[in-house]
Amino acid sequence: MAPLDLLSFQLYSARAFPPLETQLATLAALGYRQVEPYGGLYAALDDLAAALQRRSLAAPSGHFGLDLLEGDFAAALGIAGKLQMDLVIAPFPPPSQRPNDAPGWRAFGERLAAIAAKFDAEGIAFGWHNHDFEMRALPDGSYPLDRLLSASERIKWQADIGWIARAGEDPLRWIARYAGRIGALHVKDLAKPGENEKEEGWADPGAGTLDVKAIVSAGIAAGAKILVVEHDAPSDYERFARNAFAAARGW
Repeated sequence: MAPLDLLSFQLYSARAFPPLETQLATLAALGYRQVEPYGGLYAALDDLAAALQRRSLAAPSGHFGLDLLEGDFAAALGIAGKLQMDLVIAPFPPPSQRPNDAPGWRAFGERLAAIAAKFDAEGIAFGWHNHDFEMRALPDGSYPLDRLLSASERIKWQADIGWIARAGEDPLRWIARYAGRIGALHVKDLAKPGENEKEEGWADPGAGTLDVKAIVSAGIAAGAKILVVEHDAPSDYERFARNAFAAARGW
């Protein structure tokens, strides 16, 4: 399957530009056929599902907070089922919940493994989305990502290539390391040092410093079935969405 067929858009990228209905209409007009919702959108689940249907947009993956996944699994399962998701992703632990050593991250992974087992029983994959802190070595030299993924083979990885690079690590090396465990990629790019400071140093895919085409190719070879384009702080989400789609045509 061609990379363009795997393309999705993380709706968090457009959070500062409501309303959602306009966002979805814009994305569909640009050619997107898939999006990735996040926790803040599930409060109006029926409206979200209806809006996606009106624009012929699918949501094969979604981000869910740990508080919901652990506190009300039935609700999380209901959301995933309503939107016909194949992959549920936990994206971020609050700073107060982040371990600071290898045993702590292994224990954190056990929590994720318990969630993964529940979704596996329902025929839905479950994974973890990294930021930069999972990619920074612990005092014993190991990495948080290794520790949490080692808890269970059921835990997939949604590899955020931008945060890997921002941590000073090589996305290609990490993708090769976890070939077969990568359920999706978050496709991002980094601006050159000192550029795009109003956009927190991020760049549209292909306009920054990363070899996005090579990384995407490696990700697909490693098993990624969804390529989610994301920009954490675009000044214009439509520009970002348009440029990302154009870049994807070249992958």
